[in-house]
Amino acid sequence: MIEYQLTLKHWLVLALLAIAVIIATIQPLEFSAYLLHQIGTVLMLIVLFICLKKIGLSFYSFCLYVSFLLIHILGAHYLYSYVPYNEWFQQVFNVDLNQSMNWTRNMYDRLVHLSYGILLYPFFYRLFQVWLPSLKASVILLLVIQFVMASSLIYEWLEWWIALGLSPTDAENYNGQQGDIWDAHTDMFLATLGAILSGTLLFRHTNKSSIHN
Repeated sequence: MIEYQLTLKHWLVLALLAIAVIIATIQPLEFSAYLLHQIGTVLMLIVLFICLKKIGLSFYSFCLYVSFLLIHILGAHYLYSYVPYNEWFQQVFNVDLNQSMNWTRNMYDRLVHLSYGILLYPFFYRLFQVWLPSLKASVILLLVIQFVMASSLIYEWLEWWIALGLSPTDAENYNGQQGDIWDAHTDMFLATLGAILSGTLLFRHTNKSSIHN
């Protein structure tokens, strides 16, 4: 077993995450839906600490993992569908992002699913490196992409299963489908796309490093 010690940098990042959770818990739009989303945060933190203890992670992968949690926590506070990113964008850049991009729905949930593939790819790659150490990097690249696809599908199934036990209003608040019948399909596609982008960049960087060395 690898004994992995958290450094001051790790604790500072975790402190930032804890502050974000505290702030997000103050008057969320819908507390019950917020708690449902935060169950996922707790489970992901448990997985993170187990993996840190068992296999170790680079600080880079650790920060990307926590970055995804921060994006998720913000979405949970606003029920995903109501994150006022467009208003923030207008205040900072004086540009109506939704109008410029011809978006007719709140797109924050799309960002979260895309970020799932991009930000968690290094973490999943590390897992497959440990589980299957004899495999080539190119094979692990494909396996991680497939894992992101499969886990995205399972998440959509869980979301659907949970929504079946809620009232129509609560189900809409939790799912954030916003009337889009292709919401689940688009979310899975974006997660897959994010994994492909992140995996390709990491693969090219690794190859270049090995060549120079």
